[in-house]
Amino acid sequence: MREEVRRIQRMLEQQVYVTDVALSTALYLSMALGKPLLVEGPAGVGKTEIAKALASALSTKLIRLQCYEGLDATTALYEWNYPKQLLHIKLEESSPFSQAEKEAAIFSEGFLLKRPLLQAITEEDRAPVLLIDEIDRSDEEFEAFLLEVLSDFQVTIPEIGTIKASHRPLVVLTSNRSRDLSDALRRRCLYHWIDYPSLEKELEIVRAKVPGISETLSSQVTGVMQATRAMSLSKVPGVAETLDWAAALVALKATQLDHEVLRETIGCFLKDESDIGAFKSEIDAGRFEMVEGASESTDFADFTD
Repeated sequence: MREEVRRIQRMLEQQVYVTDVALSTALYLSMALGKPLLVEGPAGVGKTEIAKALASALSTKLIRLQCYEGLDATTALYEWNYPKQLLHIKLEESSPFSQAEKEAAIFSEGFLLKRPLLQAITEEDRAPVLLIDEIDRSDEEFEAFLLEVLSDFQVTIPEIGTIKASHRPLVVLTSNRSRDLSDALRRRCLYHWIDYPSLEKELEIVRAKVPGISETLSSQVTGVMQATRAMSLSKVPGVAETLDWAAALVALKATQLDHEVLRETIGCFLKDESDIGAFKSEIDAGRFEMVEGASESTDFADFTD
C-alpha cells in the first residue's frame, strides 16, 4: 500500500472514522486526479460521514448540498437578494446616478446570495470539501446541470460574468440508489461502494464511536444488528441505527442486553411498525437466544426469518 493511501487512512481514523484500504485509495485518487468521488450504498452506512471526516482531517471547510426532488439550479447555485435590492433602489431614488448605474449597483456581488455550489467555487482560502448528498433524490434535469459545474468548476452569472474556482473543491457525491444515475455522471466520477460492515468492523465502529460502552454490551449490540439485517425487513437498519441504539443503551446505564431491555429499545434501530412486529415475533418464538452475561458466546444463528 502506498504511503499516501496509508496517510489518508490514518487521517480518517484520527477523526474516529473506521475505514479500509479501498476507501482510502479512492479518496486519495479523487484528490490526486481532481475527480469527484461517487459513494453508493445502503442508507446509514456512513457515506455522508466520509466527507465530514475528510474536511475535518484536512482542516478545511465542508460545504453541503442536500439534494431533494425539485431541487433546481437557482437553489443550488445562487439567487439575488431581492429585498436588499428593493431597499437599495428606494434609498437611491433621489441619487444623481443614471438608471444604468443604479441597475449595475444592485446586480453586483454585494446583492448575491451564494448557495452551496457557488460557495464551493468562490472559496478563497483553500479547497473546500463539497458534499453533494443523496444525489439520487434530485431530478434528472438537475443532474444534467450538475455535469457542467463538475466539469469546469466555473459559473457564468449574466449580470457579473464568469466566476472560476481558484481552488478546485474536493467533491464527494453520495447515493442510496433510489434511482439509477446517468452514465454521464458516473463517467465523470471515481466510484466506491460501501456495504453493511462485517461483525468485526461494526464492533470496531461501535467501540470507537460510543464512549463508555462495555465490551459485553458492544458485542451484544453488534451481534443483534448483524442478525437483524438477515431478516426480511422493509427498512434494514444501518450503522447509524447501531450507533443510536448503543448510545441509548449507555444513556440507560445498561452494561449488557436482556430480553426486557431489547424489547424496550427496539425503536432505536427499527423504524417501521411491521418490522418491529416481526422482530418481536422472532423473540417470542424463541428463535433468538439471549445468553445474559456471556455476549461472546451468544448464539444469533437462529435469528432469521
